[in-house]
Amino acid sequence: MQDIRGRTRTQEDPHVKLTTRGRFAVTSMIDLALHAESKPVRLVDIARRQKMSLAYLEQIFCQLRRAALVRSVRGPGGGYLLGRPAGEITAGEIVRAVEGDVDVSQCRGEATCRGGAECLAHGLWSELNHKMAEFLDSQTLQSIKDRNLSRAAALSGSGEAHVPVERVGGAHRRKLLEQGEAAA
Repeated sequence: MQDIRGRTRTQEDPHVKLTTRGRFAVTSMIDLALHAESKPVRLVDIARRQKMSLAYLEQIFCQLRRAALVRSVRGPGGGYLLGRPAGEITAGEIVRAVEGDVDVSQCRGEATCRGGAECLAHGLWSELNHKMAEFLDSQTLQSIKDRNLSRAAALSGSGEAHVPVERVGGAHRRKLLEQGEAAA
């Protein structure tokens, strides 16, 4: 498979860009953290709430399970649970589990952009890679979950989250605003 620069990507290549797979993995893990406090969550429910393909989500969760970020529960009432507490799982771990290291450079950090030489912007791209990894590694599922709950509570005006937090925009936001006006 070739990327947009014409380079051939292999499955062994750990340096990739942040793709839909990485974004979906993080989003689905946030959903799991929000909904799996008392019982396992079914992928079909995450797929419905987040408007994702179930087949794609199954592939992602296979990788997340291999990385021990989630664990599966079989049988009736089964589904997925977080592999560790939400405060111990970072967005960086999730992205690396499904994509490898995020890299925006053309040379994958090897300073060989210009026929074996370092390009003029190599330092910029290397620093951006470092900052992205640092940022993603600083964001735990718990902190992301807490921000979502706070945002939903603020939108509801009651101090408590009474809304589906998977999408606090569009129709859900209108519904919240109407509920707030009706309660006032």
